[in-house]
Amino acid sequence: MGEDARFEDARGEGPVALRALDGDDVKVISTLVQDAIFPIGEMRWDRRRRRFALLVNRFRWEDRVPGRAPERVQAVLAIEDALRVSTQGLDRGDRDLVLSLLALDWAPGEDGTGTITLLLAGDGAIAVEVEALEVTLRDVTKPYAAPSGKTPSHPE
Repeated sequence: MGEDARFEDARGEGPVALRALDGDDVKVISTLVQDAIFPIGEMRWDRRRRRFALLVNRFRWEDRVPGRAPERVQAVLAIEDALRVSTQGLDRGDRDLVLSLLALDWAPGEDGTGTITLLLAGDGAIAVEVEALEVTLRDVTKPYAAPSGKTPSHPE
């Protein structure tokens, strides 16, 4: 049995590599992918392997250093045991559409099943029904200066 993920696990210069197996773990990964952006074309559902994955440009919330330019890193966010994927508020035919991920939400069902919902800016959402909860986040590039040079903000 593995140890639960903690926010502190992501600190430092090394790449993030986390796995969520319960609701608390999903909250940690949700924090790390907040404000990640991705083109709609970087979203894939492999029905045969029952895997839904995104290649995102995530903001490095875990390593903010005053005086240093904000950083992003490309990461793969994968949801295993995906039974069904549905979207709301997205034009999946618009191949130029860039989405902004605000949060992940886990709604457990019966016997370990449930739904992971990716909440997007602009009232969009992606719902992934799963047989069992397993979400991974893995950085796949070195960090780079955020092109905007700004830290995302969320006015109250």
